[in-house]
Amino acid sequence: MSRHEESCTPVQINEPLAVRIPEACRMIGIGRSKLYELIADGTIEIVKIGSVTVIPVSQLKALVELPAR
Repeated sequence: MSRHEESCTPVQINEPLAVRIPEACRMIGIGRSKLYELIADGTIEIVKIGSVTVIPVSQLKALVELPAR
């Protein structure tokens, strides 16, 4: 198998890499306002894809694994 073929092998993803704002709120059980506060203070990083804002699922997982404040 050539290097090109190896790099083109499809990867099975069981969960999304990133989600939109409403889905992120549902996933971690908080409201939109609180989520936007966490984004504004830098606790959660966002990714802009054109006009769409998504949040990496890894950011949400990291948030819920933080010690209580």
